[in-house]
Amino acid sequence: MRKTFFVPLVALAIAGTSCKPKQNVETLDLNNFDTTADLKQDFYKYACGGWMEAHPLTGEYSRYGTFDKLAEDNQEQLRTLIEGLAANVATESGDALKIGTLFNVAMDSAKLNQEGYAPIQEELAAIAGMKTKEDAFNMLVQMHLSTASPFFAFYVSSDPGNSTANLFQLYQAGTGLPDRDYYLKEEHKAILDAYKAHVQRMFQLCGFPEAEAVAKTDQVLKIETALAKLQLDKVSLRDPHLSYNKMTVDELQKKVPGFDWKAYIKAISPIYEVKELSAGQLDFMKGMAKLFSTTPLDDIKAYYEWNLISSAAPYLSDAFVEANFDFYGRTMSGQTEMKPRWKRCVSSVNGILGEPVGKMYVEKHFPAAAKERIVKLVDNVRLAMGERMAANTWMSDATKAKGQEKLDAILVKVGYPDKWRDFSGLEIKDDSYWANVKRYSVFETQYMLSKLGKPVDRSEWHMTPQTVNAYYNPTTNEICFPAGILQPPFFYPNGDDAINYGGIGVVIAHELTHGFDDKGRLYDKDGNLNDWWTEEDAKNFEGRAQLLVEHFNKIEVLPGLHANGELTLGENIADNGGLNISYAALQKALQENPVGEIDGYTPAQRFFLSYATLWASNIRDQEIERLTMLDVHSLGKWRVNGTLPHVDAFLEAFDIQEGDPMWLAPEKRAHIW
Repeated sequence: MRKTFFVPLVALAIAGTSCKPKQNVETLDLNNFDTTADLKQDFYKYACGGWMEAHPLTGEYSRYGTFDKLAEDNQEQLRTLIEGLAANVATESGDALKIGTLFNVAMDSAKLNQEGYAPIQEELAAIAGMKTKEDAFNMLVQMHLSTASPFFAFYVSSDPGNSTANLFQLYQAGTGLPDRDYYLKEEHKAILDAYKAHVQRMFQLCGFPEAEAVAKTDQVLKIETALAKLQLDKVSLRDPHLSYNKMTVDELQKKVPGFDWKAYIKAISPIYEVKELSAGQLDFMKGMAKLFSTTPLDDIKAYYEWNLISSAAPYLSDAFVEANFDFYGRTMSGQTEMKPRWKRCVSSVNGILGEPVGKMYVEKHFPAAAKERIVKLVDNVRLAMGERMAANTWMSDATKAKGQEKLDAILVKVGYPDKWRDFSGLEIKDDSYWANVKRYSVFETQYMLSKLGKPVDRSEWHMTPQTVNAYYNPTTNEICFPAGILQPPFFYPNGDDAINYGGIGVVIAHELTHGFDDKGRLYDKDGNLNDWWTEEDAKNFEGRAQLLVEHFNKIEVLPGLHANGELTLGENIADNGGLNISYAALQKALQENPVGEIDGYTPAQRFFLSYATLWASNIRDQEIERLTMLDVHSLGKWRVNGTLPHVDAFLEAFDIQEGDPMWLAPEKRAHIW
């Protein structure tokens, strides 16, 4: 499926409104704890050890945590819904027919195995038949409009400089491995060698003789390595200014010669006029244009073939699926067995027809009353954040006023969209799995292009309702909490305030804080890249944030491997702020409805224990290595043991003193939001 590029800054959840103590109030599950652990030495083990022991890793997971458990439970509900539609396709119509038909096609392993690589044979032949660079240019356009992004990518999203307008934007892409360093650094040579073997294996599965497959693999790696050398690294990509270069198409043609941008834009968007665009990562685009113009046609053919094969592999025969898993699952993440077919097919249907599936999901599993309760809780947490901002001693009144305006302007989305997207134009047939995926990709691309020339629709959702996650989007200044995450252990309908504020309350505050983290703070209340900070306030912020960078850089996640404090800074700021803000909101709730100890734990202790259990997980070493390299989030263990020592209320709640491993000296604690 086509990759989409948009910038939700996090994942998490929401909390419950304060309520009077109930006789059967929901509270912490004591079985999640390992009380043999010393919480002053390893709070994560104390809070999560019982859960981790009860949920050992199975072969299909490289990491399994509370998020995964909830997503798995949701998937069972989706399975029941989707299988019911699939069993009755003869009598279904509309979206229900599409959902059922697609699932049946995906589940038909006998047909897929009989077809082999036949569904992509015609496309492979078209690539092999290219005779000129003009043919290569036209093929690039076709691939960009459907299922792959060779050389670079494009997307349409709100303009960071004018957030009410949609803007055509270019973005670095074109590599099969998830980060440039896999190609360039010696310590990743084993992964690169395994990737080469994987590429060769896939070519051979498509009928190419071994010698030809080896030659094509070398051609692919030559282009991908050249592109990797041009790409910005993950830390640099976090800087929105480095990825925003707005200009006219004529200006782009002058600044980036060697590629016919005017013809490309016209071919991509013949209906919707593109007057201006952003050439994200401008130096990459310059190097890419030169690479495209100088690379031999035969090399480009192999590279395009690989892009097609790699995009189609999950939707072809078992041989392709197993080979794909062998590299991306087993080698890169440490998984030992594939997820069962029904899980893979439910995920695929959910990815293609997620909103129609979501509409049915919320009708059955998300009561409307829950939405009202969550909105109220968001209001409580937002109020607490405003009060903490006003009390900050390191900000000027002028910056505080601008910050409050931005906080007040944040759009809140809860549960599910107020209006549902129309999928009537998407054709789903029983011809082939890949054909359906390709039609969807074209449909999705045209939907994205149709936004050109229209104002940004802030009511649009960027996650489906059944998703176990949440996000903040800086250019629309919005936070979103889908129905899928509004369940235990994040939100308990009859929960003790302490655990709800420690769960979903922290998630809400986390997402709010993203509007004020090291990158989110660069956008104003309208979602524009616009510096609203005084110079002194900005320096004060950076100094406080640097404490988190230095603290996380020192964390050794595996022997000899350290966390990346620069890459994870935004998320670490949001965790830090989320805890402090939600804890302040809890104190107000407790003033209205006092509750004392439950099961021997004070409200403050229950708050932090609830937060910690959100991150309970077991994880393989390969996945630790991969995520440390790629993920802007800290690992679950360190979102607890790395974050909590910065929170004064945590240290007080558990009487953690100087000399205890969980202790952090006051001058080293980051106090931001």
